[in-house]
Amino acid sequence: MPDWLEIARGDGPLIVSMPHTGTRIPPDIEARLTSPWMARKDADWHVEKLYDFAPMLGATIVRTTVSRTVVDVNRDPSGASLYPGQATTELCPTITFDGEPLYRNGLAPDATEIGRRRATWFEPYHAALAGEVSRLREQHSKIVLFEAHSIRSNIPRLFECELPNFNIGTNSGASCDRALTQAVEAACENTAFSRVTNGRFKGGWTTRHCGRPQDGVHAIQLELACRGYMGEPREISPDNWPAPYNEQRAGDMRAALKNILQACLTFASTP
Repeated sequence: MPDWLEIARGDGPLIVSMPHTGTRIPPDIEARLTSPWMARKDADWHVEKLYDFAPMLGATIVRTTVSRTVVDVNRDPSGASLYPGQATTELCPTITFDGEPLYRNGLAPDATEIGRRRATWFEPYHAALAGEVSRLREQHSKIVLFEAHSIRSNIPRLFECELPNFNIGTNSGASCDRALTQAVEAACENTAFSRVTNGRFKGGWTTRHCGRPQDGVHAIQLELACRGYMGEPREISPDNWPAPYNEQRAGDMRAALKNILQACLTFASTP
């Protein structure tokens, strides 16, 4: 297994995928960037710490430590937009969420390099996910593939106003059974946090591609607004972003996430 790919296997009917927590950028790519900080600022900060209890529930964790700036393993590999007509980023991003250029003039990846990055990082990540799905489906009649994400609460280029704390995505109901969506919604309702289902974020490539409820694979994405578990300055800079992880501040969010994952397990264990 490549050193950038982390898999912690459990036997419960739950996989937690973490495609955007990585910050590793190969030196030859980093040398072409406008700013190493800018290339990492859109990571899903501290998500792996928020969910560090998941293995104790029997969940399997699949995580890439490579930055989404290198290749975004949650984008359509064909390059097609997941949100036609709306601002988004590419398979190999050339701009930040705020629209800033990531590469110095003339040094963005061309089609050949994009293909190489896809073969090196994207395809092995999804092969690993597929392998864990197959392994667990041999043990369980149905499983949940849970996509764990986070994002800054306010990014005007991507969405108007402030995001709710919990942003549930099910590809408008196509990636999982309605009962799973309702179970996750109910777990969110029993908190002080706000939530929406299939709002600005309906689930990325993994949710849409892997969710096959008719085959017993139910995929759901949860995008967290960062302010629910970490300090989030109004204006971010290399001096204040990312804010450090604070166990006390994250406590309520972690408690909610435990209930959410337990709801996923209960759904998957119910005939």
